[in-house]
Amino acid sequence: MSTPGDDQYGQQPGYGSQQGGQYGGQYGGNQYGGQYGGYQDQPYGAKPRNGAGLASLILGIVGLLLCWLFGIGLLPGLIGLVLGVVGLRRAKRGEATNKGVAVAGIVTSVLAVIAGAVFLALTIALGNFIADNSADLRACLEQAGGDVAAEQACQQQFTDDLADQLGG
Repeated sequence: MSTPGDDQYGQQPGYGSQQGGQYGGQYGGNQYGGQYGGYQDQPYGAKPRNGAGLASLILGIVGLLLCWLFGIGLLPGLIGLVLGVVGLRRAKRGEATNKGVAVAGIVTSVLAVIAGAVFLALTIALGNFIADNSADLRACLEQAGGDVAAEQACQQQFTDDLADQLGG
């Protein structure tokens, strides 16, 4: 039986209803997609907030590219990690549609942080070694007094010490 306000197909005026009607109900009679998808929880016209996940991925890649340069990749990696977690939380709440991008951003950011830390430690170790042993090299070269063979022996000793320090 039809009630006042129902149109000829058993629906309320508009785009269908969740209560039923020939075209409403579980098959998505409303304009937002019903049970099978759409953005029901978002107001009409609102777009997903996907920026944090994408920014995380970009910063993770930048961090990986810069990690070998005195550990500079640590900073974009850390920022990318935070943004990746924010993007993943938004995706879990249904506010974003790019969960995979956020996960990829977290992975690349973690790799950038690890690689940046390793290269920073190597840079510091190499700098300390050079600072400690450059005085020895300078003294050896001064004692060589212009003798080319003695200068080459000093340089070879410095190179051997460097290789021993780096484990090679």
